[in-house]
Amino acid sequence: MNATDRTPADLLRSALAADPGRPLVTFYDDATGERVELSVATLANWVAKTANLLQGDLGTGPGDRVALLLPAHWQTAVWLLACSSVGAIADVAGDPAAADVVVSGPDSLEAARACRGERVALALRPLGGRFPAVPDGFVDYAVEVPSQGDRFVAFSPVDPDEPALIVAGAELSGAEVVERALGDAAGLDLTGPGSRLLSGLSYDTWEGLSAGLYAPLAVGGSVVLCRHLGELAEEGVAKRIESERVTASARAR
Repeated sequence: MNATDRTPADLLRSALAADPGRPLVTFYDDATGERVELSVATLANWVAKTANLLQGDLGTGPGDRVALLLPAHWQTAVWLLACSSVGAIADVAGDPAAADVVVSGPDSLEAARACRGERVALALRPLGGRFPAVPDGFVDYAVEVPSQGDRFVAFSPVDPDEPALIVAGAELSGAEVVERALGDAAGLDLTGPGSRLLSGLSYDTWEGLSAGLYAPLAVGGSVVLCRHLGELAEEGVAKRIESERVTASARAR
């Protein structure tokens, strides 16, 4: 990161300038066998497209609340950073009825219908695949995002001291997210560029978000984000740690 980085979106821009080709998020779903690896450049492209969708098509701006009803997943990481880019508040597992926009995975569509604003559905299928049929009352993220622009410019400046994230009842500004992520790095054994953290934590706590995205991003490292890691035997986890050149891990106790 640079000294001027005060939001998660700033951290991503610095990572892109420093080394766009290095891996940033490697995602596993151990219930399906899916593996996806995204470089800094690829993740940044998804973030830009998603931010353009948020700002342009969904009319989202600074201070608007986006309820993210999503698991620990590479597409969730995209939405978290897109919200930061726009200046919207990412409300993880938040109340859809209190949100301006709701973003839902396939298992939470009924709860998401409580949102009176825009509703976006993610199939969470391999390679960002579409729903077989678009859920009624939603737009399909996989249909809408490919046509969005590859570069994003916010209509309004993002204030790093304004609310940016709500998780487990705690509200944090963009600057606080960056500060806390940096503070967590040492405890997660993230020593700087080249650090590679395996995280089996969910995204519904600060600890899960920090280990699964923010702390590795803040120090120039990367994350191996594992959903359903409990499906894997200890021998399988050990093999993954070796094959992915993991230097540290954060797993549910």
